[in-house]
Amino acid sequence: MRVSDLNSLYLAVFCFALYSCSNNGSPKPRGYNRIDLPKAEYQTLQFADFPYSFEYSAYARASLDTQGFFESYWINLLYPQMGANIQLTYYPLKKNRELFYELLNDTYTLTNKHQIKASAIEQLSMVNPKGHSARLFLLKGEVPSQVQFFITDSTNHFLRGALYFKTATKNDSLAPVIDFIQADIVHMIQTTDWKKAN
Repeated sequence: MRVSDLNSLYLAVFCFALYSCSNNGSPKPRGYNRIDLPKAEYQTLQFADFPYSFEYSAYARASLDTQGFFESYWINLLYPQMGANIQLTYYPLKKNRELFYELLNDTYTLTNKHQIKASAIEQLSMVNPKGHSARLFLLKGEVPSQVQFFITDSTNHFLRGALYFKTATKNDSLAPVIDFIQADIVHMIQTTDWKKAN
């Protein structure tokens, strides 16, 4: 191969490399994780000796709360595929109005602790078909708990719940999952009933 042919080949390779390294493309739009959600299905809570019952997601697993200062009838509803957990705490009121107002106050205090990071807290009041009163708190922004709620008959039973995720993913990326579980929580509230007065 002649030197002039070799120089031409080097020049062609150099020009090609120079052209291919130019950055004429536009930036790609910001991407989000793809989250495929299943169809909502429900099952009945199977703890026979519990003073409450409800229907909860078929994709969740109910387990007794054995960490921290657990009490009787405290449970976790774990969503293993979604990295979510609904922590439920139950208190028998035994017609103690002072205890009822104390638990109500604690619920608002715990929810309001999120105001530092919350961009908004929306409150929804509801009464389920059995006549039990409930309140749902929807927390917006980068908060550790996106949904909190309680349901009570104000005389014998008080059930409180809070949704948490075990992930560092931002809440705007988790929005479809939060909405999915929020619908499960509303269904849980609508199907909650008390089995006996304590």
